[in-house]
Amino acid sequence: WSHGTPLRVPPIRWLSGPVTADVSSLVDALGDAPTDTVTTNPVVLENYRADWTRQPDAGTPIAVARPRTAEQVATVVGWANQNGVPVVPRGAGTGLSGGSSAVDGGIVLSLERMTAIEIDPDTRVAIVEPGALNAAVKQAAADAGLWYPPDPSSFEICSIGGNIATNAGGLCCVKYGVTSDYVLGLDVVLADGRLIRLGGPRIKDVAGLSLVKLMVGSEGTLGVVTRAVLRLLPPQPPRGTLIATFP
Repeated sequence: WSHGTPLRVPPIRWLSGPVTADVSSLVDALGDAPTDTVTTNPVVLENYRADWTRQPDAGTPIAVARPRTAEQVATVVGWANQNGVPVVPRGAGTGLSGGSSAVDGGIVLSLERMTAIEIDPDTRVAIVEPGALNAAVKQAAADAGLWYPPDPSSFEICSIGGNIATNAGGLCCVKYGVTSDYVLGLDVVLADGRLIRLGGPRIKDVAGLSLVKLMVGSEGTLGVVTRAVLRLLPPQPPRGTLIATFP
């Protein structure tokens, strides 16, 4: 209600029953993308149905899309929006919450092939695609004399995109903070296929609403991350081990 006048909210369109769509039209929409960008191979579909929860009731998608560029991600999401097809974004598939479990009649959008990492030592940032593994980002930062602190327990096999989607932490978060404390900027594909850019490589890039903070931890429900600008720190001092005894 607004000033005594009821707000007119459009009805919600629920998905009822299995969604059917011509996947060949998605292949056509992708144009000159490699032929294996979209697959309907039953063996592949089975492998992408669930994450490490191994959810037995996970759905069966009509296709798996594995784009290599942000533009291809936007094409897939835009096509799905136009055809009423659900989309489940997926990183490395190492989650334990069922976040990347497929739904019947939907598309699994895997970002595993987008793995580029660029380190800018002058501004102390890493420009990373979502499929890059956390361990690979740490190594690239270390090679440049820098450090990326967030360290979820699966850091060797989990992707940065998944870390951002879940706002992952780890043991270091007790002192150094979680993923959201290190995300300066994001490129995100919205549900209608639009690609937007939020934030940037400088701490001062804070004009407008803090949409970066909104996106981090949103579990892929608000958009699909295609690029992230991550803050890096100077390297840690030499590590030591402390043993304490108590009566």
